[in-house]
Amino acid sequence: MVFIVILIICFLLQMVAPWWVIIVISFATCGIIGKTGKIAFWQSFLAVSLLWIGYSLFKSLPNDNLLASRVAIMTGVKLWWTLLLVTGFLSGLIAGISGYCGYQFRMAMLVKKTDDKIA
Repeated sequence: MVFIVILIICFLLQMVAPWWVIIVISFATCGIIGKTGKIAFWQSFLAVSLLWIGYSLFKSLPNDNLLASRVAIMTGVKLWWTLLLVTGFLSGLIAGISGYCGYQFRMAMLVKKTDDKIA
């Protein structure tokens, strides 16, 4: 469920919002419906990573990876698909950490709420 929600919302919002919207969406989604910290991290990681790799391939394949190859050479990785994997990994890592933080934030607020009732 977390995977699908993050994938769809990030896909729609990245058409009009900056790249860092993945951080906000992952944090909010995992903060609301994340089941465990592990699920929050990996579902966010996989959703955004697959989204960015898929979208990069969608844009890059029709032009024979010309721009991706040039950017890969410019950054020093030499191969366009290596750049694609690095981009997917980094975006997934950012989203995964954000999702985990969202889950932990919710857990911290739940603990605070029960502490307030006890006192």
